[in-house]
Amino acid sequence: MERVLNLLLLRFGLLVGGLVALALLVFAVALVLRRRGKLGEARRYAAPAARAASRWLDGRGAARGRGGSRGGSRGVGAVAGAAIRVAARHLDDDGRGQRERGAGR
Repeated sequence: MERVLNLLLLRFGLLVGGLVALALLVFAVALVLRRRGKLGEARRYAAPAARAASRWLDGRGAARGRGGSRGGSRGVGAVAGAAIRVAARHLDDDGRGQRERGAGR
C-alpha cells in the first residue's frame, strides 16, 4: 500500500512540476516579446487560437454529457476549457479593461 501511495505522490509531483515549468516558460516568452515590442502582435495571433481551443474543449465536454451542467462532476476538459476561456478574455483585453476592436467571437 505504501508503494502505491508513493507512486501516486510522485506522479502528482511530476505533474505539478511540469505545469509550473510550463507556466514559467510562457511567462519568459511573454516577457521577451514585451521587451522587443511584439507582444501586441503575438496577442492578436494567440486570441483566435485560444477561443478555438476553448470551443473545441467545450464541445468535447458537451459530447460526454458534462458541458453545460454546473452540478455534475467536472472533467479535465471542462477545467482546461475554463482556463483557456480566461486566457482568451485576457488576450482580448487591451490592458485598460476594455476589449479591443474587432475581437470577434
